[in-house]
This record gives sequence, C-alpha cells and structure tokens, in this order.
Amino acid sequence: AGGHTTEILRLLSCLSESYSPRHYVLADSDKMSEAKIRSFEQKRAETFSESQFTLDRIPRSREVRQSWISSVVTTLYSIVYSLPLTYKRQPDLILCNGPGTCVPICISAFLLGLLRIKRTIIVYVESICRVETLSLSGKILYYFSDYFIVQWPDLKRKYPKSVYLGRVV
Repeated sequence: AGGHTTEILRLLSCLSESYSPRHYVLADSDKMSEAKIRSFEQKRAETFSESQFTLDRIPRSREVRQSWISSVVTTLYSIVYSLPLTYKRQPDLILCNGPGTCVPICISAFLLGLLRIKRTIIVYVESICRVETLSLSGKILYYFSDYFIVQWPDLKRKYPKSVYLGRVV
C-alpha cells in the first residue's frame, strides 16, 4: 500500500493513452492505494478526456507477519479468487511492481495463457528499494514474467533473465 502504489503510478504517468482502459487490482484491505489511484486518474482525465479505469479488489495473499505456511493457503485462495477476474478483464498487459497482490493476478493470467484462453504479457518492475536481493514477489514472478526489470546493476548480474534499465521510477 503506499510505496508500491506511488512507484506504479510514476510508471503509468509515462504511458500514453493507448494503454487504456487501465484495470487496477488492490488488496481488499488496502484503502490508501485507492485514494492515490483515484487522485492520479482524476489528474490524468484533465489531459486525456477519454481516460478509463476500473478498480477491483482481491483477498490479500499475505498479511504482514503472517506465517509462511498459512500464507501458502491464503495465496492459493487469492489465486482461485483472481482467476474469474483475470478471465473477465482479459488484460493484454499486466504491469506490476512487487506487492503480494500482484502474484495471484500474474499466476492466474499465466494459467489462462497455458489453457490458451488469453495470452497476457507480464511485465514485472522490481522496486527501486531492492538493491541487492529480490522481493518475495520478485523471486516468484522472475519465472512467470515475460519482462523482469531491475533498477540496479547488481541485480542484473545475479538474475540474468532480468533487464536493467537504470532507475525507472
């Protein structure tokens, strides 16, 4: 909530209006991000009058300090919950940057691709604060993403599939 949302909105501010409509997916308990997104989209609508977006909520896959064992169960639940949403939205592209909420969405999109229902490009941008190691979401999505972007050269050396672009947020 907060930091990841700020980073993703900075990325989105650089995209043209051809990336529309935008579908935001939030954890059901995340109130702060919704306010930031609505403010961002309101400002964007001043420039792009045809701007369209939706907000969807899914169960949080992992709470802070939740045990690893129970987080496997809640993440699986979140993936099952995300499948109909991903099927309904059928995104062409998923752009995500690290909060645990992105894992169930990306895995459900990956599964829809395996089933040949809808192929979605997954672009994961590791947070600027991850200098030496990947986040847990990054460690998981490194294997599922089409493009895995890191913002520090040390991470590029450790993870050869990644793309180093320097600072992007």
